[in-house]
Amino acid sequence: MTDAAARAAERVARECYGRLVALLAWQWRDLAAAEDALSEAFAAALRTWPVQGVPDSPQAWLMAAAKRRLLHEARHARLTQDPTVTVLFEAGEAPAAETQAVPDARLRLMFVCAHPALAENVRAPLMLQAVLGLEAQAIASAFLVSPAAMAQRLVRAKARIREAGLRFDPPEARELSGRLAAVLEAIYGAYTLGRRDGPAQPDTPAGDLREEAVFLARLVTALQPDQAEAWGLLALLLHVEARRAAQFDAAGRFVPLAAQDPAAWDADLAGQAEQALWTAARLRQPGPFQLEAAIQSAHAQRRVTGQTPWPGIAQLYALLVAHHPSLGARVGQAVAQAEAGDSRAALATLDGLPAAAVQAYPAYWVARAHVLQLAGAPGQEAARQRAIGLTEDPRLREFLAASARAAPAP
Repeated sequence: MTDAAARAAERVARECYGRLVALLAWQWRDLAAAEDALSEAFAAALRTWPVQGVPDSPQAWLMAAAKRRLLHEARHARLTQDPTVTVLFEAGEAPAAETQAVPDARLRLMFVCAHPALAENVRAPLMLQAVLGLEAQAIASAFLVSPAAMAQRLVRAKARIREAGLRFDPPEARELSGRLAAVLEAIYGAYTLGRRDGPAQPDTPAGDLREEAVFLARLVTALQPDQAEAWGLLALLLHVEARRAAQFDAAGRFVPLAAQDPAAWDADLAGQAEQALWTAARLRQPGPFQLEAAIQSAHAQRRVTGQTPWPGIAQLYALLVAHHPSLGARVGQAVAQAEAGDSRAALATLDGLPAAAVQAYPAYWVARAHVLQLAGAPGQEAARQRAIGLTEDPRLREFLAASARAAPAP
C-alpha cells in the first residue's frame, strides 16, 4: 500500500499540481500561501494514504486538505471574517469562463504572474513554478542560471507579491497584450523542459509539458489573434513537434536533426506550423519567435528538396542575433555558419561568447566540437568530453560518446 500511495501522490502532483495551485491562489489571493498549503497536503497524503488507503478522488482529497490548512492559518491569524478567507468555504472554482478575458484557469494565472509590478526576469519563471509545478532547478536550466540564483529570484518574487498586496484578480482584456511576452516566454520554456523527457523517462514531472505548451500556444493565438509573436511561437512549437517522433529510433537512441528521415516527420503539424508562420508574417510585427520559427521552417524544406538551406539559415540567425542576441541564438548561428562553409566565422562567433556564460552550457560544447570537426581544427576531443560531462540525458550522452568514438583522429 505504501508504494501505491506514493505512486498516487506522484501522479496527482504530475497531473494536477498546477491546477490545484491555480484554484487555491484564486481563492486565497496569496500564491505563497497556496503553495505552502498544497505542499502540506501532499505531505499529509504520504502519511495518511498508506494507512487508510488511496481515496477515490485524490485530487479532491488534496484540495480539501490544503483548504483546511489555509483556514487553520487564517484562524490563527484571526482573519476568519476576511472575504479572502471565507471564500474558501465555497465549493466552486474560479469565476465562470464566460466572464473572464482569459477562459482557461491555468493561462489566466500565467497572465497574473506577468503583473507589471514584478521584475521582468522573474515573470516567466514564476509561471513555470506556480502554474506548471516545476522545481527551481529545472527552471534554472531553461534560463541558464544557477539553481540557487533561480530559487532566490522566485522567493523574492513571492515576497514582493505578498508585501505589495498584489491581488490575483483576472487581468482585463486590454491588459493582455502588455503581459503577453512573458507568457510566451514561459510557454516556450515549458516546451523546452518537456522536450528533455522521452520514452526512457516517461514518469518525470515534465513528461506532458510539450502537449501542454502546444495547447497553451494555440489558446493564446485564439485570445490574441492580432499578436504576431503568439503565432510565431505556435509555428515554432509545431515545427519542432512535427519532428518529435523522429528524434529517437526504435531502440531509444537519439537521432540528430541532420540524420532524421524527413518521411517520419508529421506533415500535418508541419503544415499547421507554416500556416501559423504566414499568419504572423501578414501582421508585420517582427519578433524573435517568428525568426526562430522561420529557421525551423527552413529545416523543414529538406522534406521537399532533400537539402538543408544552410546559407539561408545562417542569414536568419544573423538577423535573430542582431536584434535578440541570446546565448542559444549565437550558438545556433555558429553551427549554421560552419554548415554553410564559413568555419572561420563560426569559430569567431563561438570565441566571442563570454567564458563564464558558456562554461556549463552543454549546447556550446557540442557546437564547438562540431564546428572544430568541420574546420579540421584541433580541440574537438576536449570539447566533446566537456559536452558529455555536462549532458544529463543518458541518451544524449551515449550519442555524444558514440560520435567521439567515430570521430577521425586529429
